[in-house]
Amino acid sequence: MDPASFERRSDCEWEVPPQGGMRVPGIIYADRALIEAMDEKVREQVRNVATLPGIVKASFAMPDAHWGYGFPIGGVAAFDAAEGGVVSAGGVGFDISCGVRTLLTGLRRNDLQGHEQRLADALFAAIPAGVGSTGHLRLEDREMDAMLAGGARWAVQRGYGEAADLERVEERGCMAGADPGAVSGRARQRQRDEMGTLGSGNHYLEVQEVVDIQDPDTAAVFGLRQGDIVVSIHCGSRGLGHQIGTEFLKRMALAAPDHGIDLPDRELACAPLESALGREYLGAMRAAINCALANRQILTHLTRMAFFEVLPQADLRLLYDVSHNTCKEEPHEVEGRTRRLFVHRKGATRAFGPGHPDLPEVFRDTGQPVLIGGSMGTASWILVGEAGSEQRSFASACHGAGRAMSRHQAARRWKGRQLVDELAGRGILIRSVSSRGVAEEAPGAYKDVGAVVEAARCAGLARPVARLEPVVCIKG
Repeated sequence: MDPASFERRSDCEWEVPPQGGMRVPGIIYADRALIEAMDEKVREQVRNVATLPGIVKASFAMPDAHWGYGFPIGGVAAFDAAEGGVVSAGGVGFDISCGVRTLLTGLRRNDLQGHEQRLADALFAAIPAGVGSTGHLRLEDREMDAMLAGGARWAVQRGYGEAADLERVEERGCMAGADPGAVSGRARQRQRDEMGTLGSGNHYLEVQEVVDIQDPDTAAVFGLRQGDIVVSIHCGSRGLGHQIGTEFLKRMALAAPDHGIDLPDRELACAPLESALGREYLGAMRAAINCALANRQILTHLTRMAFFEVLPQADLRLLYDVSHNTCKEEPHEVEGRTRRLFVHRKGATRAFGPGHPDLPEVFRDTGQPVLIGGSMGTASWILVGEAGSEQRSFASACHGAGRAMSRHQAARRWKGRQLVDELAGRGILIRSVSSRGVAEEAPGAYKDVGAVVEAARCAGLARPVARLEPVVCIKG
């Protein structure tokens, strides 16, 4: 995009002024180079989101933004039910509650020396991954309902992990307001055998080394030191979330005229928050959030078992778990008064600053850990929420590097086997069921995650704490 076509508010903040049907401005947080590299479709989608009923303040895009379904990936928008605000299935996305969970291990890099291959093999054997992958757990109807209502709490009660984990999970491991009855039989069937699985695409489990500490005081609170080994798990609600998104997008698009909603793009299908359809979607989406939280909790248990098999001295404790495809009802101050808003974050991470009452006590003074994923051969980051992000972006930040090219383009440019060999030469072990999947997720298919993180810092959304480099990566 041409930076000259925006109104520049600061080094890393660009405004799309209201025009046409826009009810609020569009705001993109990025530096000049990231703006120039973004597809024009990002601006178009930011503008389209700004036309939706009941939107508050602005339609936002994070530094990793790229073209998505309806909303840009990296899009943030908040709606007020009292002003006719809507909930949009496209504003949450198909992989509901896709997120990142990071575990401390109590290990140092030299503890892994000579054990990398065994650990990679043990994790690959323990973690089901790939398109249509199934786990060892099959949920019948009663257990499915319990899982959809209970989330990670349900998983812990079934022996997957520890009660102490829940304090470090968004929503304390269970999303209130879930309605298992709003989840269709088809969505349930797709999930019946998929609990405790990674799936495919950009999902992964990665063993990482902390290579750089940029905020020592916050890192100490988070339990991070240079040379530490951590594990990050990136996945979501699998087939259940995708089915919910598919079904409600169709229903919302068909019902939009009945609600007096004129959609600039059918992919922005939405329903009033106070409508029966809007409430039904919220109940189903919250159930899918619980599915994702339970899924990552089971994967945590499987990861612990694999580590203990190879490195029995490991002590895998949860740092934090946060989702980045959600709609959450949250209080936010707008123009001097607190309002209950429904904040859509699609490919964007909640980033509460210091003092937020929803944070665990241990993070109350520092702010929330913000977990930023890399892409096999590139760095991941741990950031911390800034107080100013509340006013700038409804306490939201980027969630990863963001794609620079499509999966199809990447598969044409790279070969999976060649990438695996090249990364092995750099000391990064890849285990995957799909050579094409590796090619589609090639590091070169993504933006520079370091530039994205720096733009988030520059914009005041979140502050870098630690940089992580991959050692072992399990891919679908």
